[in-house]
Amino acid sequence: MEALTGVSVALLTIYDMCKAIDKGMELGEIRLVHKEGGKSGVYDRG
Repeated sequence: MEALTGVSVALLTIYDMCKAIDKGMELGEIRLVHKEGGKSGVYDRG
């Protein structure tokens, strides 16, 4: 969960810096692809 939050903040920072260049820019989906550890073990998005 913390990694998804960090990625979201980083993308919003990049978006903020680039919006003056391209006003039509959009952010796409942010999703978990692979995870290891924790209570639920290994997760791979199929």
